[in-house]
Amino acid sequence: MRGSLQKRLVEKLKNEGYIRSERIERAMLEIDRSIFVPEKYLHKAYDDIPLPVGYGQTISAPSIVAYMTELLQPAEGSRVLEVGTGSGYQTAIIAYLVKEQGHVWSIERVRELSDMAREKLKEVNLLQYVTLIVGDGSIGYKEGQPYDRIIITAACPKIPSFVKEQLKEGGIAVLPVGGKYEQRLAIVHKQRDHELNIKYDISVLFVPLVGVEGFEVN
Repeated sequence: MRGSLQKRLVEKLKNEGYIRSERIERAMLEIDRSIFVPEKYLHKAYDDIPLPVGYGQTISAPSIVAYMTELLQPAEGSRVLEVGTGSGYQTAIIAYLVKEQGHVWSIERVRELSDMAREKLKEVNLLQYVTLIVGDGSIGYKEGQPYDRIIITAACPKIPSFVKEQLKEGGIAVLPVGGKYEQRLAIVHKQRDHELNIKYDISVLFVPLVGVEGFEVN
């Protein structure tokens, strides 16, 4: 039953243009969203809506996960920084795509969510491709830089300075930029002269990016 519901969801996302490539389609089929959804919301796991995961955080709608991943274009072997681990669903999608020689560093300020993500990533056999960090995502994570890709799943009032500093030349960053009630996805390309080429895409709604002090590898 779950398999058929997931296939129906992925087909819907393809028809609506959120999934554009075979690689992303395969990842969205392989990673079962229901694993990352709290038990009380399992009946909505295959609906294209965000769902609460606790601590004021949500798991993004599948359409947004797929679309941001398409914009990010993570390749096999990519080094990826994710800011906002949440339940680990977006983390798992990216880890699945880069796992051949690649790695994901994922920062979450709420330890309980990072712990939850650890268990879920272990369940889908992707934990070995991910380093989970509890700490301040608003300043990135220097230890893994430079990154081929950076994805931020919390709203930023502007492009954080660490994106320019920690993104590799030729790299891509995807993040929501704007205020609490109005944001747009920004696609950032770092040029050879180290300047950022920024384009804005669809309107989205994410919880604000909040900083904490220090880091602890979970």
